[in-house]
Amino acid sequence: MSSLLALSNSLADIVEQAGSAVVAVNAGKRICSSGIHWRNSIIVTSDESLGSYEEITVTFSDGHTVPVSFLGHDPSTDLAIFQLQNVSIPVAKIGDVTKLKVGHLVLGLARSSEGDIRAAMGAVSVVSGAWRSMSGGNIDQFIRPDITLYPGFAGGALVDAAGYVLGMNTAGRRGTALTIPASTIERVVNQLLTKGHIARGYLGVGMQPVRLPHNLKNSLNLPTTTGVIVVNVEASSPADQAGILLGDVLVTLDNVAVSDTGDVLALLNNSDRIGKLIKVQVVRGGALIELDILVGERPVE
Repeated sequence: MSSLLALSNSLADIVEQAGSAVVAVNAGKRICSSGIHWRNSIIVTSDESLGSYEEITVTFSDGHTVPVSFLGHDPSTDLAIFQLQNVSIPVAKIGDVTKLKVGHLVLGLARSSEGDIRAAMGAVSVVSGAWRSMSGGNIDQFIRPDITLYPGFAGGALVDAAGYVLGMNTAGRRGTALTIPASTIERVVNQLLTKGHIARGYLGVGMQPVRLPHNLKNSLNLPTTTGVIVVNVEASSPADQAGILLGDVLVTLDNVAVSDTGDVLALLNNSDRIGKLIKVQVVRGGALIELDILVGERPVE
């Protein structure tokens, strides 16, 4: 048997095996995406691809379609989870995404609303560190596979050459494929199942970026020439209780320099900081002041 034929047969086997954990997600007559049976009875899919969270059904490899129950979602990481009831299908084998390298061959798997498996093959074109989505979600790795996201592929699986699921595919800018890594999905699923929402830190302040004079930066030995000025402090909030005042300029939070509101939100999006006493450095009246603030949990809207 030629090497090319052996590779072809191997890829077909991987599609068949890994694809058994991939379902079609039906959210309306014209809205169909894919999903992954991530763990027992839990389906993960792309939140952005859903038109609503009611009357959602999933379709399996045999064409059988069943309703699922909505459990929660996190738009910032493009994840939504649903629960299967009294249905037994294979669970995805989750791989170690930290071993993924540029150039590795990968498969994007999806399923049609009729139950047929779909596949697209390509190489990994970008692998880099943690990043923050445009809506503020913390994602552990930036992964861009060179695969085409055909209609219905959003929410489907990225699979390596050993048949392990590395994450969920979603659409990036200009229709390019991005993959939400398995580690991020695990973290989000755990929080949604435990709390029903994603816990994020809360200070209770309104902020906007501000530029600091160079002479002030030099005299106070500040890490940056920009910070965030406090324009509002909610009564009885963590910031209020810590003594944060209107006009204070935050320059570091938990020993990390902040230069705009996005930096603050990124730090607060880490749920590990909730309930933690952290140090905040603010510029007040030309002096650098250090305060301790107990991070709260952002109220659920």
